[in-house]
Amino acid sequence: MSRLATSTAPSLGADYSESLAKLPVSQAANSLRSEVAALVRPRIAMMVLVTVFAAMWLTVPPGTLVWLPALVVLLGTGLVAASSSVANQILERESDRLMPRTAGRPLAAGRLSVVQGWWLTGASLVVGLILVAWAGGLGAASVAAVTWLIYVVAYTPLKRVSPLNTAVGAVAGALPVGIGWLAADGPARLLAGDAAGALATAALGTVLYLWQFPHFMAIAWLYRRQYADAGLQMLTVADPSGLRAAGQSLAASLALVPVSLVLAVPSGSIRMFLTAGLASIVYACGAIWFAINRDDRSARWLLLTSLAVLLVLMAAAVGFSGPSDRSLGP
Repeated sequence: MSRLATSTAPSLGADYSESLAKLPVSQAANSLRSEVAALVRPRIAMMVLVTVFAAMWLTVPPGTLVWLPALVVLLGTGLVAASSSVANQILERESDRLMPRTAGRPLAAGRLSVVQGWWLTGASLVVGLILVAWAGGLGAASVAAVTWLIYVVAYTPLKRVSPLNTAVGAVAGALPVGIGWLAADGPARLLAGDAAGALATAALGTVLYLWQFPHFMAIAWLYRRQYADAGLQMLTVADPSGLRAAGQSLAASLALVPVSLVLAVPSGSIRMFLTAGLASIVYACGAIWFAINRDDRSARWLLLTSLAVLLVLMAAAVGFSGPSDRSLGP
């Protein structure tokens, strides 16, 4: 069991329960919620869930999504995502302690023991995979398991070894599209001649993969000194000038423009074409500004732009791109 030597925070065992009991009910509830949020990182989990839902929505014909199994798949996926977050924090607890932005996390600060963390990791992973398999099938559960393995076993340790960690992590970020596609019987629909859903979800997965490079390069630039102090080999640590990070951001954002337009092809929606084109061009402009300036202001703007663009693309994919023309097959 590894704890921060200077930490006086209680563990999430009997001591923590006892300290919570001494607090007013509302204060104790807020404390517990903040601990859970720090562990599962709900914004990341929500991005994963939106991705899975969008993939299911794009795969099936309009109005045919069965909601109860879809919700169970989302619940199971959320548990798997939470498990990967806790496992990531177990493996990175030493480096987390060296960075102000992560030093307060429960494992890094010693409020949760490693043993307790692994119990949470295992329980949420097993229950999550069972739920995904039950509601979405073994294929969807297999993709969820592979996503967990890539994130925890490949991406997390690779951050200490090579700047290639971002490319590997981007795979884990895009794979949840496969969970939604398989849960919605995507392969059977494709074999039956319905290629519209497959094209839309393939484009969605590619969009998500490319989107992550400017997003994470902006974060890597903003926290480059903290990453360096923690010994994490982000691209902005390997190349402090930011040229390589800017180049990756620019290349990915430019490639995103035609790919986002492909996302609109199955629906034939003019609104989707216009939204995807405009959003991806704005993203490319943000990457260009970062490439020219390579400073905190341009990186922060690129980060905010990335979040807005993702929100717009996902909302448009659900709102405008439910494949209405199922005639793309042979």
